[in-house]
Order: sequence, then structure tokens, then C-alpha cells
Amino acid sequence: MSNLFGEMRYFPYLCRKIDNIMAKYSIITINYNNAEGLRRTIKSVVSQTFVDYEYVIIDGGSTDGSVDVIKEYENKISYWVSEKDGGIYNAMNKGVKVAHGEYLIFMNSGDIFYSDSVLSDVRHHIQDEDILIGNVLASNTHTMISPPPTNGKLTMYHLYSGAIPHQGTFVKLALQKKHPFDEILRIASDWKFFLQTIIFDNCTLKYINVNVALYDMAGLSSQNPRAMREEKEKVLSEYLPPRVIEDYRLMKESECLTQTLTPMLKHRYSIDKLLYRIGKILLSLKH
Repeated sequence: MSNLFGEMRYFPYLCRKIDNIMAKYSIITINYNNAEGLRRTIKSVVSQTFVDYEYVIIDGGSTDGSVDVIKEYENKISYWVSEKDGGIYNAMNKGVKVAHGEYLIFMNSGDIFYSDSVLSDVRHHIQDEDILIGNVLASNTHTMISPPPTNGKLTMYHLYSGAIPHQGTFVKLALQKKHPFDEILRIASDWKFFLQTIIFDNCTLKYINVNVALYDMAGLSSQNPRAMREEKEKVLSEYLPPRVIEDYRLMKESECLTQTLTPMLKHRYSIDKLLYRIGKILLSLKH
């Protein structure tokens, strides 16, 4: 099917539904002019050994050959569309609207599943939680992105200080449909989703020790830390009074100070050098 706005394909018999039973997973890929990254992502999805899933690709009207890549794997894709969109979160909301699985995960172009057995491994951990969070590693260094709290309990401060990578997160589709992404935001809308659902709605959550994804470090949020901070502050101002936000900011500064001083103490700096460095740090915090 094609229209004035782009191309669309829907294959209802490829949605991995058996006897009208809902698919376990909806995997959604967002892409725009990243044909090679898209190919890597598709390969990692269709290589999964657990096949009770549907696969949705939302392309933003790419002109770099991405559509040709999609057509190459068309018989393994449940639904795809290529048309202009209103940004990444508009595209992600489009994917959610056409999804039918019990749990969804976003694996955007360039990101890949860590291994062929990820979906199978995660399935054994599901006990009707609203959200499951696995490990995400940087594709270039294989170091963990936003590691979980040491006690496995996510708090407001943990979310304030970091983020939850959507590449490692399985969310109940019904919950995601209830809280669509804020399309006004450019970078932090998925962070806002977790703030709404985990902190304020107290949704059930489980950390699982499964390496879920390798994250493409060329992504927008990793390249724009300042913009990410600004959007997070904007979101927080919608939910928290200024004095509470200031408390979290001061706690974060204190944590940064501790992290700076600890290596100095380990190397037995002289007291004069230590006091000098502390003074410089305190002055910088005032500004």
C-alpha cells in the first residue's frame, strides 16, 4: 500500500500471533537516514531464537536507501511505514499505536540485541511486572550504560542522577499506551515516561541481570548531554516544587565532590594540596 505521504506495509499473518493469542513482544525500530545502522538492527532482531514477537519499523521518510533495506527483510517484518514524522517521539508513538504485543521494547536503528537469545532469556524473568530493565552496554567499549542501583531499588534520586536506557527496557504495552511520549521534548521524553510511571504511578519494576542491547553511541541523547540536562530540569519543574529540585541538585553536587576527593585521598595528597583542591571545587560550585 502506498499513499501521498509515503509507503506502508502491513502483514497481519507475520505478527507472530498463534491462534489469536497476543504476541509476547512488540519490537519497534525507529529510523531516519541510517540504512547501515538499520540493517544491523534488523539482523539482530530476526536472528532471535525466541520467535513469539511482532516487528514494527517506523521510518521517517528516509532517502538514503533505508527503504530498500526494509524491503529486503519485508517478509520478516510485521508492519512498516516510511513517511515524514514530527520527530523521534512522534515516530515512537506511531509504533506504539500499531503494536499488539504484551511487552514492547524500542530497538532503534544502530542499536542491536546483545545476543540471539535475549528474548528467550528475558522471558524466564517475567512475572507480570509492568517494567523490566536489563543491561545496556556501549557498542564501542562494551561498558555498562546507566548501571542499576546496587540494591536493585530505583529511587527518585537514582532517576534524577541518571537515566534508564529504553534499549534495555521491556514495558507492558498497555502502560505505554496509557502514557504516550511527550512529543514536545526532543531528548528526554522517555526519561519523563519513567518518571511518570515508576516514581509517581509506582508501577511494578524488576531489574534483571541480562545483557539486552548494545547501544549505538552516535545517538542524539549521548551526543547532547547539556540539552538532556535542560530537558530533565524542565520536566522536573512540572512535577516538583523548586525547593525539592534544589535539594536534589545539592545532593548531586555533594556526590560529585565525594567522587572527586576519593582518588585524591587514595593517592595520599599532602594536606596543603588537598585543601587547595577543596577550595577550588567549592568556589566552582558557587558559580
